[in-house]
Amino acid sequence: MSDATQNDERSQGVSRRGFVAGTGAVLGAAAIGGLGLPAQASAAEAATAASIDNGARVPVLIIGTGYGGSVTALRLAQAGVDVHMVEMGMAWDTPGSDGKIFAHTTKPDGRSFWLRTKTKQPLSNFLGFPIDQDIPKYTGILDAEEFSGITVYQGRGVGGGSLVNGGMAVTPKRENFSSVLPSVDVDEMYNTYYPRANAGLGVTNVDQRWWESANCYQYARVGRKHAERSGFPFVFVPNVYDWEYMKAEEAGTVPKSAVAGEILYGNNYGKKSLQKTYIAQAKATGKVTISTLHKVTSVSPAASGGGYTVAIDQINTSGDTVATKTVTADRVFFAAGSVGTTKLLVRLKATGALPNLSSEVGKGWGENGNVMCGRANHMWDATGKVQSSIPTAGIDNWAAGGAFAEVAPLPTGIETYASFYLSITKNPHRAEFTYNAATGKVDLNWQTAWKQDSINMAKSIFDKINKKEGTIYRTDLFGTYKIWGDHLTYHPLGGVVLNKATDNYGRLNGYQGLYVMDGSLIPGNATVNPFVTITALAERNIDKIITADLGR
Repeated sequence: MSDATQNDERSQGVSRRGFVAGTGAVLGAAAIGGLGLPAQASAAEAATAASIDNGARVPVLIIGTGYGGSVTALRLAQAGVDVHMVEMGMAWDTPGSDGKIFAHTTKPDGRSFWLRTKTKQPLSNFLGFPIDQDIPKYTGILDAEEFSGITVYQGRGVGGGSLVNGGMAVTPKRENFSSVLPSVDVDEMYNTYYPRANAGLGVTNVDQRWWESANCYQYARVGRKHAERSGFPFVFVPNVYDWEYMKAEEAGTVPKSAVAGEILYGNNYGKKSLQKTYIAQAKATGKVTISTLHKVTSVSPAASGGGYTVAIDQINTSGDTVATKTVTADRVFFAAGSVGTTKLLVRLKATGALPNLSSEVGKGWGENGNVMCGRANHMWDATGKVQSSIPTAGIDNWAAGGAFAEVAPLPTGIETYASFYLSITKNPHRAEFTYNAATGKVDLNWQTAWKQDSINMAKSIFDKINKKEGTIYRTDLFGTYKIWGDHLTYHPLGGVVLNKATDNYGRLNGYQGLYVMDGSLIPGNATVNPFVTITALAERNIDKIITADLGR
């Protein structure tokens, strides 16, 4: 037996012991956390009393409060337009019975998942044992929406995906941009709209001197060592986290948030989600109102007076419809995210509500090449019991191998001796949403086998690192003897592609006054974490729309 093989088995043995020791604690905490609904439920339902009235007419209705919708609301309000936003999820501004707005990562409860009775965590196993727990059904923050071949994770609530993502605010390399949005002027984006988006989102860089000694980033430093020893560039990336707060967390002088592992079900303190940036500014204008727990079911041309008739279901925190409303809007902006917007438009075209929509609606959907994996390190490469949930860096092999790998945290509160990665890859496959008349649902034809391309691209990094380090892949994180997390995406993109299903500024072909302003405009891959590009594109599009369509 070679020394490398002996080291593999030794490191795996240590790692397994660590995982076994911690699994009971993690599972126990999760089970305790799922016993009761948070006190937030009644407060959230009471808040809907101020929601949009049945029969109301508004100048602008925005469907969704994520990146594209929030940009649209702010800029329209600043131009003097009254805006009403409709959000399917909750406001997430009232603490639960534990005094926190968001549930902890290792203690899921009803706040954690959207209308599920059992969690569906992206990393579903320890040592091959499933860790998902029973929880009360509730309009929680994370939706694990299942389609044939893939689960799509999405944020639910005011702020959309900004509530649940890791905050990695990456502007694509300029040389890659034309492959993402070929009809968009590169100079305009990089000179005007990316800077505007980064400023609006509060994007900053980690203090690298502090990072070098912070206990909570030991895992990232191990990731850097392994990357550089195998000849890969290791790059720092910006984030929307408040780094001064992070330093105080590490020092123990403020309540812990990222350092306590909070991310998947919301971050209680330091992350600058849209609620703290674009939405806060939009509300401050006095011209933006938001109806939460409201779900748009139909949009069609109004029978008289112009504009569009919008049908809305108001729901409670159990997901039951408690009221149906019909309102009229002069203009409607679809900003419900790649999946939400595309599903709605596909159904509206197929059922005759908006029959003149382009045949391109539903096409060009991708998952940004997401694939996850873990590596079993040697015992001398401990990754740390305390890991900040906010990633700061990644391994760049995009040009040579088609993959960028985020060095991701595994914040279990125990030493795992594991390095964990989320890769974005140059996966070429695109799926299509279609309406199923028999079920009345919208289906997606993604195939799990298409993820093999992403796996091969990720292997261009990790096979080489494993060979150099004498390490192996972990097989216990996504099931039993399963290396790759190839069953999901955090980055849904496309479905209503810019300059195909819409014109070059998001105006829906066939209908004046209907617009798309979210990630559905980007055809399947952004080459990096996509939310800065979604924000910048929305800034560009609404700039044009305000000038050309509203004359302001």
